[in-house]
Amino acid sequence: MHLEIVKHRNKFFIFSGILVLVSLLGLFIWKLKPGIDFKGGSFLEVAVTSQNKIEAQDLSVKIQEQMPDIGEVRVQPTEVGFILRTKSLSEEEHQKVLSSLKEIHSLGTEDSVIVEEKRFESVGPMVGKELKNKSVWALILASLAIILYIAWSFRKISKPVASWKYGMGAVIALLHDLIIVTGVFAILGHFLNYEIDLLFITALLTILGFSVHDTIVVYDRTRENLIRNPQKTFEETVNKAINETLHRSISTSLTVFMVLLALYLLGGDSTKNFVLALLIGVVFGTYSSIFIASTLLIVWQKIGKKK
Repeated sequence: MHLEIVKHRNKFFIFSGILVLVSLLGLFIWKLKPGIDFKGGSFLEVAVTSQNKIEAQDLSVKIQEQMPDIGEVRVQPTEVGFILRTKSLSEEEHQKVLSSLKEIHSLGTEDSVIVEEKRFESVGPMVGKELKNKSVWALILASLAIILYIAWSFRKISKPVASWKYGMGAVIALLHDLIIVTGVFAILGHFLNYEIDLLFITALLTILGFSVHDTIVVYDRTRENLIRNPQKTFEETVNKAINETLHRSISTSLTVFMVLLALYLLGGDSTKNFVLALLIGVVFGTYSSIFIASTLLIVWQKIGKKK
């Protein structure tokens, strides 16, 4: 089955344009909600064994009643306990929170309460700001490295599209993927309190690698077809390359998607945001490699012809 993908490129550009616009609006209006890695604060994960069940919202209120100076306490339930996010805590405050959890759960009962600390992290605001800056630089440097690598890899091809334009096409597709993922998290942050942390940045860098890998496969097949079939038009060559790699790209992405979906449904709460970002990135990374990065080569070629 031979699909005429490049002929419908304008439809894909319009669809992607709408997605990017909605994502940018979400980012501009609501912005990303930084977690403690970036704004500073403490993260406490505990397992609680008690017959006295308390809702997360009630637990937050009760902790604030016992510790008025603690400020906002955000509580997220897990399968065996809770995750608490607060301002940066001293060791004394940290121990006091653990004691409060035991008191709250044993209140009004003679139940033997066990509060087991699973993880405790505390980040100062200066460290958080430094991590934020380093994360932005990591994304910028990764994108520049991708342009240089692809330009070097395709240096022997100068017609009908210059080698550096292959790199630009790949980076535009990468920006498309990153904007959509961050836009989705800005919307989720506003409506469902989803926060971003260092794992989210790790997910973005992973998406960069996954997306450019798929793009290079299509570009490499385009290069081979240009050498093998010089009599064909560039549009026919690119379309043939997409069709020849389409099954492989979709099969690979579907396999990764199913594994990530299993991790999202069955994995721990602490990695759910990370896995969700990867799920979105895999879907749009595959889409952009096939329908955006490749068809952009046709756009470059047509612009070059006009000049």
